[in-house]
Amino acid sequence: MAEREVASDDAMIVGIGMMTAVGLSAAETTASVRAGVMRFEESALYDRQFQPFTLAEVPEPGLPDLNLNLLHTGLTSREARMVRLATQPIRECTARLPDAQRPLALILALPESDTTLPLDPQRFLDALAHQVTAVFDPAASVASLRGRAGGIAAVGYGCEHLRSGNADFVLVGGVDTYRDLYVLGTLNAENRVKTAQDLDGFIPGEGAGFLLLATRKAADSAGLPPFAAIPAWAAAIESGHMYSDQPYRGDGLATAIQQLAAAASASLPVREVYSSMNGESHWAKEWGVGFMRNSSAFDEAHGMHHPADCFGDTGAAAGPIMTGLAALGIRGGYRRSPALAYGSSDRGDRAALIVTT
Repeated sequence: MAEREVASDDAMIVGIGMMTAVGLSAAETTASVRAGVMRFEESALYDRQFQPFTLAEVPEPGLPDLNLNLLHTGLTSREARMVRLATQPIRECTARLPDAQRPLALILALPESDTTLPLDPQRFLDALAHQVTAVFDPAASVASLRGRAGGIAAVGYGCEHLRSGNADFVLVGGVDTYRDLYVLGTLNAENRVKTAQDLDGFIPGEGAGFLLLATRKAADSAGLPPFAAIPAWAAAIESGHMYSDQPYRGDGLATAIQQLAAAASASLPVREVYSSMNGESHWAKEWGVGFMRNSSAFDEAHGMHHPADCFGDTGAAAGPIMTGLAALGIRGGYRRSPALAYGSSDRGDRAALIVTT
């Protein structure tokens, strides 16, 4: 098949930053995932059986220090950790950005699960902007509490922001951590955390993924060779989600893939799939439904990847991380173009996008 011609309005990925349990940078994370490296360890937090939770955590020495001015601003311990998780990936993906293009607008995905105090998106944006001085403007930025699908949607909204002509560059990403006793305790009570008693559960993880997106013209002008392009994205709602009383039919993801296939028909068939599946059997059904209803959009020999196998469930960070993994894999020649990345949130949001050369 001939290489797809990049459309003039495709959003280009010109910067990638990651931090996960298996890597403190995009290069480290990508190499670890490609090699199948896993990092799951017993933590100092205990479940209802008085056994230590097994988590996929970023090593404490790998986390940047919190800005001293943020120590007394009322951030919860979870928020403070998320600020630290996001710091290096933001700096990594914007390192080559000309100073004249700063500060950027940031479109950010945050956890959909609350801890003892609700997470205030604007306050978090303000704190993060203070941590990574002058990189983005919190007043021109937006954050949503939508979990896994929110990370994919953040990338999609960034693409729309560029296509609307509002900016030449935009920063998109997600950050999340399950390292919170209230969050873990709630999930444990629901039998969702993987333990010796609850085998149909997931390994809670944490991480951050950020992408610098640009228009083709801006990327060329700034001398930033793109890693990949994003020609289309789509979103839908699963009415029968995990916490709903309605039947779980898998309609949400199937609809998102159908819409995506229609919008990106020139890029098909999909040759690689990056999924937010985290080990819970619940998520396998919707992928089966989504694939069967849209099988013509996929290459028969497509690859299937769920990187949570390596670094646990990274929640809202999963979408940008998977998009970055796909882009780097395609650029490195060990993944085929195009790739589809999708995210499914606990409470109904579904989103998917296409990554291509």
